[in-house]
Amino acid sequence: MRFVILLSICLCYSLTVRSQDKDPLLFKDRATTEQWLNKMRIPALGIGYIKNGKIVSATVYGVLMKGSGKPAPSDAIFNVASLTKPITALVALKLIDEGKLELDEPLYKYWLDPDIANDTNAKKLTTRYILSHRTGFANWRWKNQDKKLKFDFEPGTRFQYSGEGFEYLRKAIEAKLGKPLEQLAEELVFKPVGMTRTRYYWDNGMKEERFARWHDSKGNVYELFKNTKANAADDLLTTVEDYAKFLVYVMNGAGLSEKLYKEMTAEQIRLKNNKYWGLGWWIDELTTGDKIAMLHGGDDIGVHTMAIMLPRSKQGLVIFTNSDNGTDAYIPVVLHHLGASGQSVIDVETK
Repeated sequence: MRFVILLSICLCYSLTVRSQDKDPLLFKDRATTEQWLNKMRIPALGIGYIKNGKIVSATVYGVLMKGSGKPAPSDAIFNVASLTKPITALVALKLIDEGKLELDEPLYKYWLDPDIANDTNAKKLTTRYILSHRTGFANWRWKNQDKKLKFDFEPGTRFQYSGEGFEYLRKAIEAKLGKPLEQLAEELVFKPVGMTRTRYYWDNGMKEERFARWHDSKGNVYELFKNTKANAADDLLTTVEDYAKFLVYVMNGAGLSEKLYKEMTAEQIRLKNNKYWGLGWWIDELTTGDKIAMLHGGDDIGVHTMAIMLPRSKQGLVIFTNSDNGTDAYIPVVLHHLGASGQSVIDVETK
């Protein structure tokens, strides 16, 4: 459940796309693309491309598990790691729009984690700080020496990426509304968007034979882990098409009021000269006519995923992989589909 900013870990890959990645048939011809994937030891690659606000393609290349010999279906199910967070963020924003939650209301009124019950910083936690990663929490409490939740700094004062923050928000929302996150997501996001193949955890409707198994950098298969309860920050199970539908929905206003939508994409905290966090997404400021890109990534063992939106031109891109090598596919996919704006995104993320 580690967080990797889009392409920065691809520095070793170089900004110059390798010669074998310049094949004009790449991402157009299945055989050529799968030969390329084999060389990089990436068993499966899912690409969803949105143009003019519509899904143009939702394709999965390769196999769900190395050695299976079975082509990955177009409706393959991927664990998309931290791409869970934008879903949870939109659930929270929808609740705010409906007047059932407030962006700047202290959450201790509804949930107070026992580990921080005696810390005055707990009264400063808000939904805004959580969605912009300013809680003061580490990514996960188990990374702390004592395995307990604690504040590394006062909420709102600095940026620090945190899955714990999103889980804190889940518990506060569930306590206030008396409904589990998965039910709220179904009502507020999955059903309106038409995400019929998306779920927070493995339930009776999950089809294991369509699941993209995780692989290490050498192509070995990791042991399968089946999460059996919702995590607001991680482990969403979905398809390329479903997540592409979500991006289309977000680019078309996300069903939010104009005021709250603008707040979602507004600067909450600056990360560097041309990058900042909004609410649930990080924003790259581009040198092209697109002006900005909204992004989020997902990274776990055997999983690397990415979502990119260009709201001005209504283009979007979903990239799912089931390999520790998955980030090696990012630059060629981004350049092929998003052109000059894609290059601008790469420049922001790697410089």
